[in-house]
Amino acid sequence: MRIAEIYSSLQGEGRLTGVPSALVRTSGCNLRCWFCDTPFTSWRPEGEDQDVSEILSVVENLKTTPGPWLAKMPAGESATLQHVILTGGEPMLHAELIPLTEQFRQRGWHITIETSGTLYLPVICDLMSISPKLASSTPINAGAWTTRHERDRNEPAVIRRLLEEYDYQLKFVIDSETDCTDVENWLREFAPIPPDRVWLMPQGVEPGELAQRSAWLIPYCERQGFHFCPRKHIEWFGPGRGT
Repeated sequence: MRIAEIYSSLQGEGRLTGVPSALVRTSGCNLRCWFCDTPFTSWRPEGEDQDVSEILSVVENLKTTPGPWLAKMPAGESATLQHVILTGGEPMLHAELIPLTEQFRQRGWHITIETSGTLYLPVICDLMSISPKLASSTPINAGAWTTRHERDRNEPAVIRRLLEEYDYQLKFVIDSETDCTDVENWLREFAPIPPDRVWLMPQGVEPGELAQRSAWLIPYCERQGFHFCPRKHIEWFGPGRGT
């Protein structure tokens, strides 16, 4: 499978925010969100092919390689790497994810998979972190990708299967208040979904734009019973790669 980067950091989003984690970022995506913050895995995919044994070796070695995230750990908290995050791009594009997750389980890792919920593989996973793509994610004037993204961004049958088979969280990127209405409609389609399984995250990578959207998104989340999802890794490390 093509790998863009493997590194250790603190999980910056969702239920496990702040947990020391190894991140395996695959390259390649079946969608093209206009706001994608990892274009080197989608619009301009980079990386090298690595087999399962190579990936496992790199990740296991991270246990003994201190990272800059150690300075952000609260006093008294364990800095042991026990969590691995398989992200992208879209990791579910790669059939090698099946044996890879099996090997991670055998080695005692807690496994999170970050996916758009448009593709299914029978993987082993402790937390399926699903980030459905709303209508506002479709790129404008992107040629065939505009049509393809809009066609493929919502796969209800895949979503239902993931919700049924895995412990999950739903993480939506919110660019405008219109997106909040789209989230409510989306949740209605797949009801019942407890509101505490839902995280809403402001779109953006710059502190100013994140703060601007957070100002109205936080009270909305409080009214709806959703979790507000700050992008803590940007606060801690900035918007660069390997964070």
